[in-house]
Amino acid sequence: MSTCEAVMEAPKGNAVMETHNPPTEVDLVARLQSGDETAYEELVRENIGRMLAVARRFLKNEEDAQDAVQEAFVNAFRSIDRFEGGSRLSTWLHRIVVNAALMKLRSKRRRPESSIDELLPTFREDGHLEQPSSQWRSLPDTMVVREEDRVFVREAIDRLPDTYRNVLLLRDIEGLDTAESAAVLGISENATKVRLHRARQALQSLLEPRFREETVS
Repeated sequence: MSTCEAVMEAPKGNAVMETHNPPTEVDLVARLQSGDETAYEELVRENIGRMLAVARRFLKNEEDAQDAVQEAFVNAFRSIDRFEGGSRLSTWLHRIVVNAALMKLRSKRRRPESSIDELLPTFREDGHLEQPSSQWRSLPDTMVVREEDRVFVREAIDRLPDTYRNVLLLRDIEGLDTAESAAVLGISENATKVRLHRARQALQSLLEPRFREETVS
C-alpha cells in the first residue's frame, strides 16, 4: 500500500452492497414502513453519527452538514415504503446523505473554480515526465499513520476544486464505484474516470512535499 493510500484509508461509508439483511434490520424496516415512531427514533439514533461524518467530508461548514443530514432523514422517511431490502439499510442511507450533501453544495454556488493544471504532471516531447515522481516513504501499517498526516491529507483534499474533490471523495473515500459516482454526479462514466484520474494526480502533487522519501547523502 502506498503512502497516499495508507493515509487516505477510511471507513467506506457502508458502500458495499449486501443482499442479506440481518433479522433485526428486517424487523426495523417493517416497523418503519408501518409508521412506528419508535422505529424512526431508533433509525436516527443508530445512524446519525455515521451520516454526519459523511456529510462533513463534503461540506466544510458544520451547519450545512447538519442540514444535509436532516434533509437526508426526511427523504429517507418519505421513501421508506420504496425500500425493498436489496442492500443494507445503512447503505441506502449512505447514498441518500451523499446526494443531500452534494445538493447542498450545488445550492451554494461558489466563485469560479481554480484550475488544477499546475498540479498535473507535464511531459517532454519524447513522452517522459518532466519531473519523475520521487519515492515516497513507506507506511507498513495504516494503524501507525500519524494523526497529523491524516489532517494534512484531509486539508490537501479540501484544496481541490469541488469538481475534482467530489469525485475523489465518492470513489476513494466513500467507496462508490464508477457507475454509482457518475449517477450521483450526473455525468458520464468516462467523464468520472477522467476527473478521478486528474484529481488523484493533483492530490499526489499536493502530498509530494510531505511524503517524499528523504535522500540520505
